[in-house]
Amino acid sequence: MNSNRAEPYLKIGDVARRVGVSPSVIRSWENLGLTRPRRTESRYRLYTSDDIKLLKRARFLRKVRGLNAPAIVELLRREGRTRPAEGNTAAIGTHLRNLREKRKLSLAQVAEAVGISVGFLSALERSQMSGSVGTLRKLARFYKTNILDFFDANGSSSRQVQPAQRKVLEAGPGVRMELLAWGNTVMEPHLFRVAPQAGSGESYAHEGEEFLYVLRGQLAITLEKEYFRLKAGDSFYFESARPHHWRNPGRTETWVLWVNTPPTF
Repeated sequence: MNSNRAEPYLKIGDVARRVGVSPSVIRSWENLGLTRPRRTESRYRLYTSDDIKLLKRARFLRKVRGLNAPAIVELLRREGRTRPAEGNTAAIGTHLRNLREKRKLSLAQVAEAVGISVGFLSALERSQMSGSVGTLRKLARFYKTNILDFFDANGSSSRQVQPAQRKVLEAGPGVRMELLAWGNTVMEPHLFRVAPQAGSGESYAHEGEEFLYVLRGQLAITLEKEYFRLKAGDSFYFESARPHHWRNPGRTETWVLWVNTPPTF
């Protein structure tokens, strides 16, 4: 027998049957960073036996322990079962560390000013965790920068931006922000993809105005003490200076076209 034979890959339907969950659940876990399947040129997901073991562990935590998706991902990350952050998440960690060191500040000084723990800030800088939208907003404000610096969106974009060309930011477990245009613009348009039960974290506020349109799923948003629950087809406008936070209260991924003006966080 040839022991060097390549390990066979499985497609998402086969994996779903073996793990005992639906393909949509597996995709939602992927959006949270639980798995990073390989992709074919046609963008089909390919999974290994290690991926299946991890997904079975996640299913156990959901069924037996009653944990929701973000809690499952966080526990598995603490157990060292998930792979280190890659790509943009890793770049954000390096960027945050450079911002702090350039100002000759300690972890403790920044953590106290922003209102987070030293351990959490250290994990962000080492790319072991990703910050929520609320946390990144506070850090951006403290360093007197904006969201575009986290996207590495220097220069101008073409008038037409294809999906593969979008700048992507993973803003905490289950929140994926895809920048749709950048450069010398007066608007900052995003496609937000929010996994079930994921959200912005704590409230945040800033200058400007915001408009959003729910493309699919649901979005619960709170402005100070006002609560709104939006569904696909709903649009929403508010002044950014009002403290706000939001989350996906549904069971499927939510997609939101979200526009800020002026470009800020």
